[in-house]
Amino acid sequence: MHNPLTERRAGLLLHPTSLPGDASEGVLGAQALRFVDFLAACGFSVWQTLPLGPTHADGSPYQCLSVHAGNTDLICPQELVARGWLDAAEGDRPACLARAREGFRRHAGEEQRRAWTRFRETHDGWLTDYARYRAIRERYRGDSWYEWPAALRDRDPGALARLDRDSAGAMEQACFEQFVFFEQWHALRDYARRRGVLMFGDIPIYVAHDSADVWSGREYFSIGPDGQPDAVAGVPPDYFSATGQRWGNPLYRWDRLAADGYRWWIERFRSQLDMFDIIRLDHFRGFEKYWEIPAASETAVDGCWRDGPGEALFLSLEAEFGALPLVAEDLGTITPEVDALRERFGMPGMKIMQFAFDGAADNPYLPGNHTENSVVYTGTHDNDTTLGWYERLDEDAQQRVYELLGNPPQAMPWALIEAALASTARLAILPMQDVLALGSEHRMNTPGTMNGNWCWRLDWAQVPRELASRLHEMLQRHGRLQS
Repeated sequence: MHNPLTERRAGLLLHPTSLPGDASEGVLGAQALRFVDFLAACGFSVWQTLPLGPTHADGSPYQCLSVHAGNTDLICPQELVARGWLDAAEGDRPACLARAREGFRRHAGEEQRRAWTRFRETHDGWLTDYARYRAIRERYRGDSWYEWPAALRDRDPGALARLDRDSAGAMEQACFEQFVFFEQWHALRDYARRRGVLMFGDIPIYVAHDSADVWSGREYFSIGPDGQPDAVAGVPPDYFSATGQRWGNPLYRWDRLAADGYRWWIERFRSQLDMFDIIRLDHFRGFEKYWEIPAASETAVDGCWRDGPGEALFLSLEAEFGALPLVAEDLGTITPEVDALRERFGMPGMKIMQFAFDGAADNPYLPGNHTENSVVYTGTHDNDTTLGWYERLDEDAQQRVYELLGNPPQAMPWALIEAALASTARLAILPMQDVLALGSEHRMNTPGTMNGNWCWRLDWAQVPRELASRLHEMLQRHGRLQS
């Protein structure tokens, strides 16, 4: 497998839900193709997204209903009309997709029917249980799996057999929607490849408690007989929080995963490698040691460090797939052991420019301290926009930023963008909001808050006519164009 992380290149960060359009969020249709065209015109060869799984009501792509399934809210109804499966892209999304399934039954050609059969066979390892999970969830009006009747909660074989019989239609609908999502995603990825653009995805280390994965694989998680976790994930108290962070995700039973040859993780990677050319591993430090919090604790204070799988997991993945194009999210307090694990497998770490200006000469995010095997960002989806970040600094801090950047002539955010592109780091990623010079009201996520996140939308009217040529010249100047 060719590793694109060995080459000097650049990309943009934009989650597909942020694409413009008439729907309540972006979809994988004409606007996605237009964004690929914009990337190519600028000279970018990478499109980074957030995780693409189906979300809970809060819309967070980091707490998904499945680690394998796609978010069917991204399906473009107009594409279904074009295929002849849908009469018109009208009505709410569930109604549209139900009509599309009926249209597929009536009008799909032989090649499309074969593709449908292949999809179900190829993905059966997760698809059937995901369809069951969605059918039961629908029956009980969105209740979490641990609130279902005990027979379904605990996957009683007789109860599952009755479900397969009584809810066959709902299950087939869930499978069909996944088929459509992946058809549209692969069409977009193929188009991007033809334009010289690679797709860069994201694997959160933990999965949501209320997910098809925990319901169908409880033996791999710290889950008790009642479906509730015995221990949960988070991070310990630090400079930023006296009580740490209690995320609440169930922890893995790494001993059981290891005994099974890490098959659960291998299949998770198989799904993501089918979708992406590069993958970021969120909270990489948790693979070396993770913070275990008793489920009864309301904060992270009472937790303790436990050994993660370490190199054993990554050796199993390499044995299955060969060398992998992985990026380690290594932000926060990182130990030498975590660095050694990352370096053992050649993974680049992350350098966030907004974190560089605390005045310490050894700050790893300062441009002069970057290494080639890194991915540099002006900011991530969890940061303020660069313009918003800079405007919130006091005058002395703003002056220090410019001094440490060598007093460049550009205004913000372009001074930081220039520094990121000039970095020795092989891959540079810029949030779309930064190349549009947008302020704080356009940030994607504010960690620790529940409202107003994940809903930013791009408007092509925000894109200056000369932006593509300006960015192309900058990428050429800093050796980041791919021939």
